[in-house]
Amino acid sequence: MEPISHFFYSHRLKLQFWDWGQEGKPSLVLVHGGLDHARNWDWVARDLRERFHVYALDLRGHGNSAWAPGALYSVAEHVLDLSALVDIIDDFPVFLIGHSLGGIITLVYAGVYPDRVQKVISIEGFGFPPAHKVHQPAGERLRRWIEAVRKSEQREPRTYPNLEAAVSRMKEANPHLRDEVARHLTLHGTNWQSDGSMIWKFDNYSRLFAPFGHRLDDFKELVGGIRCPALLVWGLESSMPDPEQDGRTETLKNYRIVRVPGAGHWVHHDQLEVFLSEARKFLLQP
Repeated sequence: MEPISHFFYSHRLKLQFWDWGQEGKPSLVLVHGGLDHARNWDWVARDLRERFHVYALDLRGHGNSAWAPGALYSVAEHVLDLSALVDIIDDFPVFLIGHSLGGIITLVYAGVYPDRVQKVISIEGFGFPPAHKVHQPAGERLRRWIEAVRKSEQREPRTYPNLEAAVSRMKEANPHLRDEVARHLTLHGTNWQSDGSMIWKFDNYSRLFAPFGHRLDDFKELVGGIRCPALLVWGLESSMPDPEQDGRTETLKNYRIVRVPGAGHWVHHDQLEVFLSEARKFLLQP
């Protein structure tokens, strides 16, 4: 089973989403994380399409969606794009699953539009912990962002001589990945250049953290507006801090957190069957 590629427009950008079909079933939208792409959800989508009409979004600047020169790649802009896609799907309330940045995006959307979301799952995505650099004083944040943009303007994106070299880099980023998974993610996450080398599809400027829009108080207010059940999934071998332990979840009213052994940041790759079991149980319970 292969999904069908479609494009839509948001904020004057041409963005892609993948449609896994199953008309008449509840709509489920999958949102990937930073420097990733929608085809990282293939294993999840193939399973959940038995019960849902599954869509997977390529965020702006990622996958086959347009880059956004001059944009901040902020959470607000990504939530805007998700809102455009969900309006096109027009099957409210929808189900949402997001990973990392995608988890933040789905939670914020659910907080801004609580009546439009039936249930939401966030894998390793719950705002930025209090010690993160996005919470430094405003002057430091703005200066750091300006300097990062200027450095990016002088740097060429990294290329790889062949597919094997790019796959190796993928496995370096996540040592838990099986060979076939790393190859699949790399094939869908790269483009060939005229000299035969390979380059990642994502816009290098999407690496930069926007200087504004990450205040913890704002995030807590937003997730405090969520009215649907929420499932948080965390890998016990992840470097991402547990959001319960630093108080980030204190305003989220109706949630459960699952901590998965043997998994790092990409829980849905590292422990696929565990994630699918928890996701099905959560999504399908009345």
